[in-house]
Amino acid sequence: MKIENDFLRVEFSLKGAELKSIFSKKNKKEILWQADPKFWAKSSPILFPIVGALKNDKYTYLDKQYSLSRHGFARDMVFDKIEDNESKIIFSLKSNKDTIKIYPFQFDLQIIYSLESNRLNVDYIVKNLDKENDLLFSLGAHPAFNIEVNDDKNYSDYEIYFPSDEVLEINQLTNNLIAENKKIINLNNKKLDLSYQLFESDALVMTNLKSESLILRNKIDNDSLIFSFNNFPFFGIWAAKNANFVCLEPWSGIADFENHNQNLKQKIGILKLSSTENWKANWSIEIP
Repeated sequence: MKIENDFLRVEFSLKGAELKSIFSKKNKKEILWQADPKFWAKSSPILFPIVGALKNDKYTYLDKQYSLSRHGFARDMVFDKIEDNESKIIFSLKSNKDTIKIYPFQFDLQIIYSLESNRLNVDYIVKNLDKENDLLFSLGAHPAFNIEVNDDKNYSDYEIYFPSDEVLEINQLTNNLIAENKKIINLNNKKLDLSYQLFESDALVMTNLKSESLILRNKIDNDSLIFSFNNFPFFGIWAAKNANFVCLEPWSGIADFENHNQNLKQKIGILKLSSTENWKANWSIEIP
């Protein structure tokens, strides 16, 4: 499945409604990580109905205990395609008898991919289908972008520009959970230099990022992409060990804190959607 225009060709899988390719026709190159299983066998999974890990992979809701694996189940489920044309495609995942067993909520998750010139837009809509009860959830994006490494370019030649930030306040992870301690990364003129060592302790998790757009670029030839996001209060940056990609991850929620009581209603970052209400968020990537 694909959509395309004069600038971009974008491909998808029904499993997880996952982005599989963003090909720049102008630059004649693949922008998205191609899921090399030696490092990380995904390209752009959707994190729903949780982001990150739960403490002991469990949560309680209305005094009953449930289990959910890290990042939830949406990335491993087959979505329905409900609309498809040259420049836009819409996928949907609805609650069913299997999801209710591990996540007792009625929902419709829709992902809309659309092209506008040299920009790919990704819109999320979460609908509460329950006429009586609130829907509790988090949602996150996890796209991985290629870092070109060859005889002329190194991983360390790349940087991320944060137009509204001078420092990054990092919530550190311990066994996939948020630790109480934080560390500060001072940016160099609002720029973060990439390195393989940057992710040795897992993802960089931020809860107070000011920037709502980032620029990933190569310092040698200024090859770049512009990544923008809206209605995502949390952000993560990650790469697998020694892999030539970087994930730019806007999130509406985060992993459990180490001292969390596992009550879903009291989870930091959990969203509460009233009966028949909708929630929307989006991100986009622009290839100059």
